[in-house]
Amino acid sequence: MTLEGWIVLGIIMLCLAFLVGTAISVDIILFAGLAVIFIIGIIPAEEALSGFSNEGMLTVAALYIVAAGLKETGAIQFIVQKVMGDARNVRKAQLRIMSPVMIMSAFLNNTPIVASFIPALERWSRISQIPVSKILIPLSYAAILGGTCTLIGTSTNLIINGLMIEETSIRSIGIFEPALIGIPCAIAGFIYLLIFGDRLLPIRGSSMDTFKDPREYTIEMIVKEGSTLSEKTIEDAGLRNLPGLFLIEIQRNKRAIPAVGPYERLRSKDRLIFTGIVDSIIDLQQISGLEPATEQVFKLNAPRNERKMIEAVVSRSNPLVGRTIRGGKFRDRYDAVVLAVSRSGERINEKIGDITMKSGDVLLLEAHPNFVNKYRNSSDFFLVSPIEDSSPVTYEKAWIAGLSLATMVILAATGILSMLQAAIVAGGLLLVTKCFRYSTALESVDWRVLIAIASALGLGSALEYTGVAEHLASNLLGLSGENPVLALFLTYMATWLLTEMITNNAAAVLVFPIAFSLAQSMGIDFIPFAMVMIVAASSSFSTPIGYQTNLMVYGPGGYRFTDFVRIGLPLNLIVAAIAVSLIPYIWNF
Repeated sequence: MTLEGWIVLGIIMLCLAFLVGTAISVDIILFAGLAVIFIIGIIPAEEALSGFSNEGMLTVAALYIVAAGLKETGAIQFIVQKVMGDARNVRKAQLRIMSPVMIMSAFLNNTPIVASFIPALERWSRISQIPVSKILIPLSYAAILGGTCTLIGTSTNLIINGLMIEETSIRSIGIFEPALIGIPCAIAGFIYLLIFGDRLLPIRGSSMDTFKDPREYTIEMIVKEGSTLSEKTIEDAGLRNLPGLFLIEIQRNKRAIPAVGPYERLRSKDRLIFTGIVDSIIDLQQISGLEPATEQVFKLNAPRNERKMIEAVVSRSNPLVGRTIRGGKFRDRYDAVVLAVSRSGERINEKIGDITMKSGDVLLLEAHPNFVNKYRNSSDFFLVSPIEDSSPVTYEKAWIAGLSLATMVILAATGILSMLQAAIVAGGLLLVTKCFRYSTALESVDWRVLIAIASALGLGSALEYTGVAEHLASNLLGLSGENPVLALFLTYMATWLLTEMITNNAAAVLVFPIAFSLAQSMGIDFIPFAMVMIVAASSSFSTPIGYQTNLMVYGPGGYRFTDFVRIGLPLNLIVAAIAVSLIPYIWNF
């Protein structure tokens, strides 16, 4: 191995040490490592920057926009509500999320599945009080394991099959043939995560941290006519255990129902009066079938999905102090609607329109984002502050988002368009149909994840360019001698290690010719080696950098590098043992 190869290997090991031993962001560490390799002249610019033009990285960027459309229209929230149901503990939540994701990932690209579920699961986590760190790694791992079960489950399987088709001496792989080993590995991984997931996963990014704000608001919601919530009990409707939120009473046919029990059934046009903190109020707005009781929200000029929630503190000089919100014509004066009011911890029992405004009242408003700039320096308010990620969900265009997602999947699955092209088409449809604003599309992209993916790909290119990857793979496989089972095991190890260091696709491409030569020299069938590579290339559980879905959940879950090692390494060993022990019997040598 050349001096440049040793330097690249040393820098990558140093990056891994920083990832394991420090709290520095993964994107900073990986980009810094790539920058050093480029600056000292080991690799040219086109190799260093190859990750930033990589189709996989750009596909992830486009999928963030598609996921934002699903989120803004409420489509993904609706799906997650159906999937997660009444899960109230970690194990049940993991069971609910892993089962459908594994099945979906066998037939769909796993990246859009994970991208779509992340924001909705973050929201669901806050409502259920189950830390998001307990469910995002299982989400990623389930998507990875499901992808090994069919030929079309992941791009790596297709790449390996494409390489086999080029070799006329061997047959190609059947579409369901990987399931013979993929399903046992997926079942084993499923059981392992259910048994040890709660114990080994950390409590980070917990929803509990969100609810520390003591400020309480009073807000009214109404059950829409024809809503699916009608005739459901309070508990079945998910309104019983919302964290930081309390249902004071129900107003029905001009009579009040105080001290609402969990088995009270909702009716259309019921007015529900809640008191709670701002994050819970935002979550309440996302529940399909409920809408603000004040009709004023439907009289604002801007479409609801273009509005934001804003907190504003009423000043002494506000002309509406001493007048009711309705009597002072708040909406006409400020082009904003009062959704809720907080008053020094005091519980306000009046309807929103009947509340008499006082100096110091904190108003939760729904308004166009320009309200902040217009009134930030106004004497009418002491403080005006926008609430991030608070645009109301209307659900009217959820079907468009669902149709866009289905179109993307069909176009990609049938091979009419590539995954990147299909994602761009879906994102374009969402923007053209005004499912969300262009600015929201830009804000939805997690640029830190993209930098991390692009930097990881650049480091992988450095390993390939300097010959380190091929050197490591050939030396490892050279230890097999004439033992076919040992050769299978070493093929697995070489593919897995390269997957964790570079990417699954690159690892498969690098190991394929070496494993093919090894099988030919031993005079044995290559199919078992192909199956080992299919499993190993997708078994990126021990680090967040080997597989893009791991990188996608890294930040939102608040994970550290060691979290993946703790829960992922045993899973790697389990999958390796199953693959190496079963493959020789399923595909006889």
